[in-house]
Amino acid sequence: MRTRIVVGSRGSKLALIQTESVTAKISAVHPHLEVSISKIATAGDRDRHTRLDRIGVAVFVKELEAALLDNRIDLAVHSLKDVPTDVPQGLCLLAATERLDPRDALVSKSRLNELAPGSRIGTGSLRRTVQLTRYRADLEICSIRGNVDTRLRKVAAGEIDGVIVAAAAMLRFGWEDRITEYLPLAHFLPAVGQGALVIEARLDDKEVAELVSPINHLPTWQSVRAERTFLRALGGGCRAPIAALGTVDNTTLKLEGMIANVSGQEILRVSAEGSATSPEEVGVRLAHKMLGMGASEFIAEVRGR
Repeated sequence: MRTRIVVGSRGSKLALIQTESVTAKISAVHPHLEVSISKIATAGDRDRHTRLDRIGVAVFVKELEAALLDNRIDLAVHSLKDVPTDVPQGLCLLAATERLDPRDALVSKSRLNELAPGSRIGTGSLRRTVQLTRYRADLEICSIRGNVDTRLRKVAAGEIDGVIVAAAAMLRFGWEDRITEYLPLAHFLPAVGQGALVIEARLDDKEVAELVSPINHLPTWQSVRAERTFLRALGGGCRAPIAALGTVDNTTLKLEGMIANVSGQEILRVSAEGSATSPEEVGVRLAHKMLGMGASEFIAEVRGR
């Protein structure tokens, strides 16, 4: 029986909070196990200026995956929205812990509807940009990167009038009181996997799989599998302005998806339902529905940029 495991994490404050929440769950189930965290710097941490739709979110996981393949760590904890749909050969996603609030949140001095025309709102996400443009075309959107606290400081310093961040990140920091407004899902659908943490490990490490299995939250796991299948089947990768959110109610899984053109002037938003025990089928069904409505043209536009 294994007595020690090493968990890989990005070195940011948020990443460590997330990883520690997962290791605490593992330790609670396996008190005999010595669990340590190895901090690993990623390309995404080093480059905090290039837009994510230009470089792709894989920059946040590649070094962690290399450490897994080199046997330097036993498992890695990721924000699921940072994990590409294609997992490297020899690795697999084992489990997801219970998802926190998946919505986007606004941090500002005013609610979104109360902001003056021309107010400057910061985001590094093309998905958020197009949905915000669709909702309020009179706002100025500023491209920003950096840790959550760095972005919030820009608001406090008056460099920008507001910033859109993941509500889950604010909750994990304990900064719920700093949220001005939770943006409505009717207009702001989140990124695939937003609010969920996922555990990645080596495909052949059955012992680690058994250790992690008890902390998997099944409704979250079913929801995010549907979302990721939808994204993969749509063929948009992580650079296109695509959003999806799966929710499980008893045995039914509802999946809502969105894709837009780069300007945000054209948006497709549809949903599909099916059995929660077959999340991939629901994801594929929704993707085919969107492709039949012309989603491939939006994807081609992003690829041509």
